[in-house]
Amino acid sequence: MSKKRKKRKTRSDMYTFFFRLTQVTMLCIFISVCFLIYKTGYVQTVIQLYQEAQEITQTSSAADFQTDQQGEVYDTDGNTIALLRNDRNIIYLTSDEIPDYVKEAFVSIEDKRFYQHSGFDLIGIFRAVGSLISSGDISQGGSTITQQLARNVYLTHTVSWERKVEEIFIAVALEKIYTKDEILEFYINNIYFGNSYYGIEAASQGYFSRSVNELSLSEIAFLCAIVNNPTYYDPLTNRENTVSRRDLILESMLDNGAISESEYTSAVAETITLDTSSPQYTRTWAHTYIYYCATLALMDATGEDYETCNELLYTGGYRIYTSIDMDAQALLQNTVDETLKDYNTMDTNGTYALQAAAVTIDNDTGLVAAIVGGRSQDDISVDYNRAYLSFRQPSSSIKPLIVYTPALERGYTASSTVDDSKEEDGPSNSGNSYAGMISLRTAVEQSKNTVAYKLFRELTPEVGLSYLLDMNFSSIEEEDYTLAAALGGLTTGVSTLEMTAAYATLANEGIYRLPTCVTMITDMDGNIIALPDQDEHQVYESDAAHEMTDILEGILTRGTGKGNAIEGMPCAGKTGTTNDNLDGWFIGYTAYYTTGVWVGFDSPRSDSALSGASYPLSIWNSYMTELHEGLESKELND
Repeated sequence: MSKKRKKRKTRSDMYTFFFRLTQVTMLCIFISVCFLIYKTGYVQTVIQLYQEAQEITQTSSAADFQTDQQGEVYDTDGNTIALLRNDRNIIYLTSDEIPDYVKEAFVSIEDKRFYQHSGFDLIGIFRAVGSLISSGDISQGGSTITQQLARNVYLTHTVSWERKVEEIFIAVALEKIYTKDEILEFYINNIYFGNSYYGIEAASQGYFSRSVNELSLSEIAFLCAIVNNPTYYDPLTNRENTVSRRDLILESMLDNGAISESEYTSAVAETITLDTSSPQYTRTWAHTYIYYCATLALMDATGEDYETCNELLYTGGYRIYTSIDMDAQALLQNTVDETLKDYNTMDTNGTYALQAAAVTIDNDTGLVAAIVGGRSQDDISVDYNRAYLSFRQPSSSIKPLIVYTPALERGYTASSTVDDSKEEDGPSNSGNSYAGMISLRTAVEQSKNTVAYKLFRELTPEVGLSYLLDMNFSSIEEEDYTLAAALGGLTTGVSTLEMTAAYATLANEGIYRLPTCVTMITDMDGNIIALPDQDEHQVYESDAAHEMTDILEGILTRGTGKGNAIEGMPCAGKTGTTNDNLDGWFIGYTAYYTTGVWVGFDSPRSDSALSGASYPLSIWNSYMTELHEGLESKELND
């Protein structure tokens, strides 16, 4: 007995020894593995990834998931004329605006335990692996909806263990900040549906030309099918694949209790009909000006720089309300194109050599109603809008602004006698014609250079040019303070927009209003973001502006624009032609509208057919005549 006990004891001691040896060995192996992991940097990397995830989520806000939203632009009648979008093109919906079928479809197919897990679902991963082993297909991915959201918004789609670990850390942290409903809302608005559509609403409008709230259960499941692999399930190129995935989603929704048997049967049987004929908006010169004005308005509202605000314009989901009259815009463009149609010589860059710019301002509001930055031409960008980006010599069209109206403020009248005679070092008149002592009215009507030069010398360039500065002319240089400025001899020149706004000041009793076409910017919920300031202030005395207008009416009846008045509608204006016929101008107005027109070459060249009284006045007369059809005759200076 004692020998047996001794033998058993010896055997037990051996087992204990080997068990402990095994434990020690395993511990050594574990320590060695940990040491190797530590030495290779994996531990430090994981710690770093965790810290990065914490930094990201500490500053997280709902705004992170509401970027890249599609905005809209409206004309003066409230019609949509453009969509503001970038590469992501999101039309954001709040949780209560998202149909329940959409939420249930994504939870059923992407993350069945969405409402149970805390951002990371180990059970879901095992289920996905099991599905792959048993059927060779994965009906549900291993990443939770929260993980996918973290990846889509904060990370890249690069496949690596580091990204996966950080994705999990961010997902778990997001679950502590936001509710499940908020996370699902963020996810549905940011997931990619192929063909540049992000979010369910943009996809719905893109593939069905309808809001998601108007879609059937089958159509919703069809859309939700795309996100698993937007290329493989692209409904435009791989429609059968998309339908197959739709059926899988419907089956998953049925298994999950989200839909009934009859709903499932009906949805599976439904034939999907795509409609990609969503409205297309023609990009005009007005659009480039709208975006410019809107960016400036955002700068004033936010204090950010131009580049930042211009990017915000395409990502902030703004609603841009404008004063652009699309009928007037089309009329002005067509008139420019028709008037210049016979001049088809091209520049080396493929654009028409002879160009034009034109602006119309509504005199009631001081807002831009139409703006054309060049002739219509296929495959030519409208980004270079000459109406506000091109600066040219204004020639005689500048005289009423810096010479004659200031002179009227200082005691001169339309009937004042002035001397039209050539001085040795002074300018010449067109045709070298001089009339001696004439009225100031006649001097303006006949565009006498000699008279303007002498009056400007009396005023001084400092006084004359101060009026332009007071009307926000942006390119007055130090070198411009010479007597040549009286005849439009400026270093850089003026834009068509600046000139039109200045003449609108004469029409508005001398009160200047900063030109813009943006009346209001709101966010997607209607909250006002910006109300542009027109910087309204008195530039000319009202009496002087009235008398200048009275004088300028004669331009179209007796002067350089004779025979081009609008029939039955009082109007006033001024021609301008630079030396060697490089530029032609006409800016004129009625009680209703002020329109300025410039015609010339991007690279200045002489053309004997070009003058203020040729193409520019012809465009102005044709356009303004049609624009005023049906309007009651209204006196200027009423």
